[in-house]
Amino acid sequence: MEKQLTKLNIFSLKGIQMRTFHITWLMFFVCFFGWFGLAPLMPTIRAELHLSKGQVGNTIIASVAATIIARLIIGKLCDTWGPRKTAVRLLIVGSLPVFLVGLAHDYTSFLLFRLAIGVIGSSFVITQFHTSMMFAPNIKGTANAVTGGWGNLGGGVTNMVMPLIFAAIVGAGYTKAEAWRYAMIVPGVLMLAIAFLYWKFTKDTPNGNYDEIGYAKTNPSKTDWSILADWRVWALTMAYAMCFGMEITFDNVASLHFVDTFHLSQSSAGFWAGIFGFMNLFARALGGIVSDKVGGKFGMRGKGLLLAGVLLLESIGLILFAQSGNLTMAIISMLSFALFLKMSNGATYGIVPFINSKNVGMVSGIVGAGGNLGGMLFGFLFKSEHITYVQAFTYIGITVMIVSAIVLVTRFQKQAVTEPAKDAVLAGSVA
Repeated sequence: MEKQLTKLNIFSLKGIQMRTFHITWLMFFVCFFGWFGLAPLMPTIRAELHLSKGQVGNTIIASVAATIIARLIIGKLCDTWGPRKTAVRLLIVGSLPVFLVGLAHDYTSFLLFRLAIGVIGSSFVITQFHTSMMFAPNIKGTANAVTGGWGNLGGGVTNMVMPLIFAAIVGAGYTKAEAWRYAMIVPGVLMLAIAFLYWKFTKDTPNGNYDEIGYAKTNPSKTDWSILADWRVWALTMAYAMCFGMEITFDNVASLHFVDTFHLSQSSAGFWAGIFGFMNLFARALGGIVSDKVGGKFGMRGKGLLLAGVLLLESIGLILFAQSGNLTMAIISMLSFALFLKMSNGATYGIVPFINSKNVGMVSGIVGAGGNLGGMLFGFLFKSEHITYVQAFTYIGITVMIVSAIVLVTRFQKQAVTEPAKDAVLAGSVA
């Protein structure tokens, strides 16, 4: 019988656990690549489709809004179908709007395609769920932080790579209007390739797929709605809205901001926006690891203080970024707030599994959906005709500072974990 791993060797492909680890973060990476594939091409798309600032903002909101509902649904499907079947079906169905968005020739059709593409953002749920099944509690938090961070890295890579793919297609003799459409075929093909790998080389659990071991039948779950009355859940939801919500917002608007504010080319803007995403290579995992270390020394109070602290530093970096008068200052402040933002992501989920040990999955789902809700609400600032991007970043920075204070005064304490509750921890952490 295969067991959950108690150590994480990121350079290993040995065993079903490590194969699943690498394929599931790669699945989230590719979905993130497709989810934000249009963002660095928006300067071209905006010009071709004659989109107003408000219409661009609506497409940003649409790309995030669909994910909120999808994440809650996908979490339940992981319980029912198993993460393997859920991932393969999401990849296949989700690739369709990615392939077909090139058929959009007006604002309305483009908006609907961006809404449909947003569903693949729910792949994060599968990644966190599947990783939780493969690793023991002592290493699960770190494993989840690494898979989450490396998956989010897709948002940085797409900002860098998609303008290059676009430029190569233009160089081959196609028009810019054709090039952005053909460029989106690349993430669609990658999604189908990963669907094959997921089906061929992963299992739902270390001991086999759900239908092989009767997992769904032997693990019935009842929804405990009483957690909605727990203030700590909502404090973490607001915290995740401020960090992950800001992350997906920045992935969407960074290229446009650099083009409009600092007059960069589309490729240069995509490169600097991509650097923001590349911080996920280590920063989210760093937040999770530091949270575990602080928790071991100072308990849950220490974890809460850490989260409040990194949120405060994120807010300061955001405000400095908004007020940057030149590109050099903008890049330095962007890197600073990116570090603390992504550490906040990891620090948030360093607390989540301990809030309610019998309902880890549901708490994680609510907090995770909160991240997308934050991104959707921030989108309204960037669509306003009366608020500049600079003002929007400033307002968000102030809001993050307020939430940091809320987290600071929230008392987090660890529940005693019973044996049945440990099982819930293993199956949970679906963000």
